Amino acid sequence: MASHSNSELSNVTVAVIEAGGSVLNNFNITYVEGHSLAFDTDIDWAYQTEEHIYAGDLKQTIRAGKAIGGTSTINGISYTRAEDIQIDNWELESEGFEVPAQDLIAHGASYDADYQGRNGPVKVGWPTAMTNSIVFPVLKETFEHLGVHYNRDSGGGRMVGFTVHPDTVDREANVRMDATRAYFWPYKSRPNLKIISNTQANRIIKANTTHGEISAIGVEVTGPQGVGMIYASKEVILSAGALRSPALLELSGVGSPDILQLLDRTGNIFRPALGQSALWDKVSEVAAFVQANLASYARNISKTSNGVVKESDLLVAFKLHLRSQWRVFASEYWPLLPFLRGSVHIRSTDASQPPAINPTYFMFEQDATAQADMVQFICKAFGTVPLSNIVGNEVSPELGVLPTNLSIATWNNCGLANYRPNYHPVGTASLLPWGNGGVVSPELKVYGTRNVRVIDASVLPFQLCGHLQSTLYAVAEKASDIIKQRHIV
Repeated sequence: MASHSNSELSNVTVAVIEAGGSVLNNFNITYVEGHSLAFDTDIDWAYQTEEHIYAGDLKQTIRAGKAIGGTSTINGISYTRAEDIQIDNWELESEGFEVPAQDLIAHGASYDADYQGRNGPVKVGWPTAMTNSIVFPVLKETFEHLGVHYNRDSGGGRMVGFTVHPDTVDREANVRMDATRAYFWPYKSRPNLKIISNTQANRIIKANTTHGEISAIGVEVTGPQGVGMIYASKEVILSAGALRSPALLELSGVGSPDILQLLDRTGNIFRPALGQSALWDKVSEVAAFVQANLASYARNISKTSNGVVKESDLLVAFKLHLRSQWRVFASEYWPLLPFLRGSVHIRSTDASQPPAINPTYFMFEQDATAQADMVQFICKAFGTVPLSNIVGNEVSPELGVLPTNLSIATWNNCGLANYRPNYHPVGTASLLPWGNGGVVSPELKVYGTRNVRVIDASVLPFQLCGHLQSTLYAVAEKASDIIKQRHIV
């Protein structure tokens, strides 16, 4: 996105270094209902974590996109926004990272006070399978019976409640709307915009220190022709994600002295917080068999509609909707604001080696308790009408038929036995003041450098209540405004 926006300046040439290739016509990517089809293929980094000492010494896989468009090509396409108070608090902690000032607005920067629009570059909507689903009214009524109110639109800064959020999809074309469809392919003919694909960045090449700051003059890369150099006359921007950007900075001499002692290089910038304070949310699942006989539910819906909707029509629709491969109804859930703090650091000076990733899941009792409480709540939901009318016995966790009198220890074990990473790491290069452990400034520049910026989930200092995607697009748009202002002739 930043590459597209900055290539709007005729005096700037933008080169994007990407380890993967194009997935424009890759069915595993474009298919709206195909989430996870790309997992464990050549476009998935499939990072392996360290053993989780608080969760049975298990290793987990963290997904990340290895393609033009990054993880926007393989994520869950959710488009939800954070709670407004979270963004406001971030602004308070990061003075200067706020809505555009008047001088920026004069140069084209803008923001929309309304939270819905129809003209943005990223198309969002509700997939056909979702809008034709019987699940929404069932879940809405079930959660209302449990005291969870209906939130008609969670896009206005209030996330609490049951809601159905839009996804990043192009409804007309019926394809995933990833970052490249929004920001690259429509502009690929620009002469000052170039993608260097199937090429991995190894480290930033630095020049001598100027006025106490280190300047970047390019990037060392490994591509099809071997190791080479790509030189930059203005800036180097890292957008490799919260797992790779801190590793690239460490390989370039930025980070904790304990890590940098691996590097025999001068000009190091000591930022002990780099790669630390990584926050992950984790996912658990409750699943139950869908009952084969849906007649009673069709009858109830028809009765509620005063006969407007025919019972026979509903039954046919339900049977079509719940095809044989959809015999299991699953609910995934995760604590949005965990207490855990993990880390991401390089293992060696070999840039081809993945970093050491330690999420520290279940390190804090509060996180385990929150996970267990959610297991219990979802099991309770499965036993509440009308959802209970269309689900049968549980498949996972294997607890029988919706028990309600289990011990706290048993619920905790359920959370431990049925979890995976949620692939939303943040905070490894936080945008915070220097004295508060920040790595980048409100201009997204790495402290101690003149022209190195980080623009990805690394800079988010805490987890958000919404999916990261919408916030990251906003951060990238904000960064683009900052950079264009810097280089306007």
